[in-house]
Amino acid sequence: MCRAALSGESNIKKAEAVNDGIVYLMVIPYLLVAIIGVLIYKMYQSKSKKTE
Repeated sequence: MCRAALSGESNIKKAEAVNDGIVYLMVIPYLLVAIIGVLIYKMYQSKSKKTE
């Protein structure tokens, strides 16, 4: 249905906007997981330095 709505030469801007929105929605969860991973890594490193 999306393909049918966005097909044709007159809807190029709309198709680009939909593609950008999809990429935006895909990137956010990966960034959140990466940030949480870095925070956990830093907490683990700080705890291991304190025990030494």
